[in-house]
Parts: sequence; C-alpha cells; structure tokens
Amino acid sequence: MSTSTKPNHIGHKISRIRELRGLKQEALAFELKVSQQTVSKIEQSETVEEQILEQIAQILGVPVEGIKNFSEEAVFNIIGNSFSDNSSNNNNYLCTINPLEKIIQLYDEKVALLERLLQSEREKIELLKGKN
Repeated sequence: MSTSTKPNHIGHKISRIRELRGLKQEALAFELKVSQQTVSKIEQSETVEEQILEQIAQILGVPVEGIKNFSEEAVFNIIGNSFSDNSSNNNNYLCTINPLEKIIQLYDEKVALLERLLQSEREKIELLKGKN
C-alpha cells in the first residue's frame, strides 16, 4: 500500500497552495463561509466541485488551472533555480520607501512628542505655582 498522493488529487493541491500562501484552514473556511471541518474534507477529497474550486482559486489568488496543474516539484525547482544566497544580481526586491524620508518622519514625530512632553511639564509647573 502506497502512502504517496495521486498526482491529480485536487484536495491535496488546494492544501499545499493554501499552505504556501500562508493561509490557515480557518481563514479559508471563513472566506468560503463554511466550517473548518468542511475545508478539511475538501482537502481530503480527490475531486472538488467546479464551483467550489473556482471560489477557492479566487480566494487563494490563483487560476483554477493553476490548482489543477499544481506540482510541488515544479515549485521547488523554480525556487532552487532562482534563489542564491550570494547573488549580487538579485533584482527581485524593490524598496518602496525612501529611507531618508522615513528617518525625517521619525525625527519629526520625536520632536512633536518632546514638545508635547515639554508643554505638559510647563502646565504642571504652573499648577504647582498656583497652589503655593
């Protein structure tokens, strides 16, 4: 008896894509408006109704054909062939913030906080002067 999954086990493919997307069964169940147990049964099923498959594909952000043709081996081959620790030519990361603008923003926030603190201390001093 073999424990390996059949190559066209749709439920297993849904499960693996869901895991790769960092989504829990509970989150998928919430989006589908079903229970977590229902999602578990779907992932154990070899076939899934086309309508449910379309809903799941939309939630996972992949086309239905992407689920049907999903291959873990292909995913790991792509990762293995495109990732390198010492690559200086890795242009996959694009910085979307300007670090200098972020530093200036943090500085301005700190100045505003210190000004509020100073004003609060001045108000305390005035209150204490009024009591004497």
